[in-house]
Amino acid sequence: MRARFAAARPQGAYDLAFPIRKDGIAKADLPGLSDGDRTLAREAARAARFEGDSGAVVELFSGSDGAYRRILLVGVGAGEVTDFEKAGGALTARLLTSGAETLVVELASAGAVNADGAARFAAGAVLRGWRYDIYRTRLNAKARPTLAEVVILGAPEGTDAAWAHLQAVTEGVSLTRELVSEPANIIYPESFVERCQPLKDLGVEIEVLDEATMRALGMGALLGVSQGSVREGRLLALRWDGTGGKEKTPVALVGKGVTFDTGGISIKPAAGMEDMKWDMGGAGAVAGAIKALATRKANAHVIGVCGLVENMPGGKAQRPGDIVTSMSGQTIEVINTDAEGRLVLCDALAWVQRRYSPRVIVDLATLTGAMIISLGNEHAGLFSNDDALADSLLAAGKASGDPLWRFPLGDAYNKLLDSPIADMKNVGPRGAGSITAAQFLQRFIEDGVKWAHLDIAGMVWADKPGVAWDKGATGFGVRLLDRFIADNFER
Repeated sequence: MRARFAAARPQGAYDLAFPIRKDGIAKADLPGLSDGDRTLAREAARAARFEGDSGAVVELFSGSDGAYRRILLVGVGAGEVTDFEKAGGALTARLLTSGAETLVVELASAGAVNADGAARFAAGAVLRGWRYDIYRTRLNAKARPTLAEVVILGAPEGTDAAWAHLQAVTEGVSLTRELVSEPANIIYPESFVERCQPLKDLGVEIEVLDEATMRALGMGALLGVSQGSVREGRLLALRWDGTGGKEKTPVALVGKGVTFDTGGISIKPAAGMEDMKWDMGGAGAVAGAIKALATRKANAHVIGVCGLVENMPGGKAQRPGDIVTSMSGQTIEVINTDAEGRLVLCDALAWVQRRYSPRVIVDLATLTGAMIISLGNEHAGLFSNDDALADSLLAAGKASGDPLWRFPLGDAYNKLLDSPIADMKNVGPRGAGSITAAQFLQRFIEDGVKWAHLDIAGMVWADKPGVAWDKGATGFGVRLLDRFIADNFER
C-alpha cells in the first residue's frame, strides 16, 4: 500500500475521509460534500458519540451525484503529530480488507496542519497497512487486502520533504518486519546476510565475517553459542557514510541476531518456542535503520553490526559450566546457555570497537524475559553509561513512537556477575535480571566510549494490533534509531 500527496481528487471510485479535531465536528469544514451529506455526517457522528478523539472512526455511505461512496470521519484529537499518525493508522485498519481500493483524505477538515503532521498521517497509514501473506495460499477473498492507495489533499508547504524522510523510514521498518516475520528455516545467519545484500544498491558497504575469520579473531563467546547448530554463524557489518568521508568516526549500532533460540542445552519450554524466530529483532532493527538512513541519504556516518547465530542443542552444543574466552580476552563461565544473546553481543561490541573506534555505541537486543515482566509491551528498557546519551535516546523514542524507559546500572549489580573460576558468569541471580544482563555488556565497553543498551524484548512482536502495526512484527527500533541519528549526528 502506498500514500501520496495531491492537489486534487483522483478520477474514478474512491472513499473519502475527513480528519476531525477534538470537539470540532460542528464547525469542521467538510469540503466536497453536499449540504445533505454534511448533515448526515454530523448526525452520524452524534449517533456514534464521535467527539474527534484520536483514532476514533465513524463510517457512513453517501449516494449523492449518482456516486456511491463510503465517507469516514476520523479523530485527530488535539492535532499533535502522534494524533495524525494514529488517525492514519486507524483509517487503514478500517479499510484494508473492506473492498475499498483508494482512499482520499481531505486534511482541510482538521484546520491548520503542519508538514510533520501531514507526513506522520501518511506514515501511520502505510505502516498499519503492512502485511506478510506470502505463505497463506488459501486466504479467503474477504480477508485479502484491497486498499492500495491513500491520496492526501490539502497538505501544507514542506510536506514533500517531511514525507520523503518518513517514507524512507517506512521502507526500513518494512525490511525489519520482513526479517522478524520469516520463520527460522528461511532466515538463518547466512540467509539474513543475503536479505541485506540489496542495500549495496543504496550505497551501503557490506562486510561479512565467517566462522573461520571470527575464530581467528578470538570470538569464543559468539562461536560458543553457534557451535550447537548446523547453521554457521556470521558477523554482518553494514556501513553507511553519507558524509563523503568527512566524518571519520562512525556511530555504531549493534544488534543481537539469534535467528532461532531454543535455549540450547538449557532448553526452553515447548509452549511458545515458535516465537523465538524473532530473537533476532535487534539485528533486524539495525538492518532496517541502515536501510532508512541510506534510502534518505542521511548526512551521517553509521556502522551497523549484526551478530548472527542460531542457538541449538546437540552433541556439539556448549554446556552449562563451560568457560569461553571472548574477543576482548575476558573469560566467561556459561551458567545458562539460554543467556546467549549477551555472549553474541559482547564479541560484536569488541569487534566494532577494535575495527572502527566509535565514540558512541547503541546496542539493541531481545535480551531478557525479565524486561517483559518489568515493562510489558509498552516500553523498551534503556541502560547507559552516559546521561546525555540516555536523554537523547529517550527524546528520540518519545518523538518517533518507539518509547524507552531508563533503568539503573551500578557496582552492586555488577558484582552479582563475579565468577569463582572465570572473569565473570553470564547470568546473575534471579532478581534484577535485565540489569545484570546490561552490566555484563558494560564490561566489554572501553573507557571513554558512550554506550547505551536497549532491551527490546517486549516490543519487537505484538499479540494485538497497535497504532502502526497489526499483530506480529512491529519493526520497533527503526524509527527510534533514525530519529536519534537525525537529531544528534546529521550535519
